[in-house]
Amino acid sequence: MAVVTEHRVSRDDVIWGFGPELEPVLEVEAGAVVTFETNDCFTGQIASEEDLVTAIDFARVNSATGPVAVKGAEPGDSLVVELLDVRPGPRGFATIIPEFGQLVADVDSPVTFVFEVEVRAPLTRLFRVEDGMIRMNDRVSFPARPMVGVVGVATDGEEITNGWAGRHGGNLDNHLHGRGARIYFPVRQPGGMFAVGDMHAAMGDGEICGTGVEIAGEVDVRFDLVKRKQGTWPVTELEHAWVTHATSGGDVREALQLASEEAARALVDQWGFSKEEAFVFLSVACDLNICQACQPSPFSAIARVAIPKTSATPRPFA
Repeated sequence: MAVVTEHRVSRDDVIWGFGPELEPVLEVEAGAVVTFETNDCFTGQIASEEDLVTAIDFARVNSATGPVAVKGAEPGDSLVVELLDVRPGPRGFATIIPEFGQLVADVDSPVTFVFEVEVRAPLTRLFRVEDGMIRMNDRVSFPARPMVGVVGVATDGEEITNGWAGRHGGNLDNHLHGRGARIYFPVRQPGGMFAVGDMHAAMGDGEICGTGVEIAGEVDVRFDLVKRKQGTWPVTELEHAWVTHATSGGDVREALQLASEEAARALVDQWGFSKEEAFVFLSVACDLNICQACQPSPFSAIARVAIPKTSATPRPFA
């Protein structure tokens, strides 16, 4: 079923960081549906395999379209962002970046790989996206998994650039943030001030070379509010689970620890678990995973915990 869009925000309306003093390009009521046009992560600077990441302007990385204010969103609330659709554009790319990623010492860099939705002319190392599959070469194909990497709201402190994640969201790089996901952002400024960018046609957990299939596109979002309840970090609701997040400056172990603590806190505070019950339940029924772990790199380390929807844990907030 086609989404009925009430508002549209141009990919020309972007921010490069999330801070406390953002000004909205659009203000809507809760329940409104907005289409965000998004740029690729390098804002159009890579158009072919001859374009190398070493030649781009890194001040133009990870633009986020917006921000959009939602009337009635106040500090202490959760701004709910439902991703109704994530539509990649016609061409994307992946890159190997000098000094980025666990395997960079073993490969040539910089290298650009191009992905195309519609086949036009032959390209070296062409990646094609057809019928929901990404064709890497004659031997290797894998499912497309459109998602958005940068999703966030205004902070209550200093501005955080879009390359980083934090308690506001930002560059969360969670491949679960595709069609159907509902993300609950802790509101820290009136209106929330939501912006989105950094779309991927596919990205694996960890994003170990530093990029997914980077691509421009469009995102349809429906906004809602949960009054007077919020997590420390964004919380994502899926069909069969809900997911807590945590971030650290680059220490994966710290991110895993913080995500576990955030999940336990949600179980205790929202659903009446004892600390001991939460500890055991997280071990026997829940999944601790990495979203972002590209090492070494300037990115945040990001972890998540998926909590199954049961009669005792039916949703993020009671």
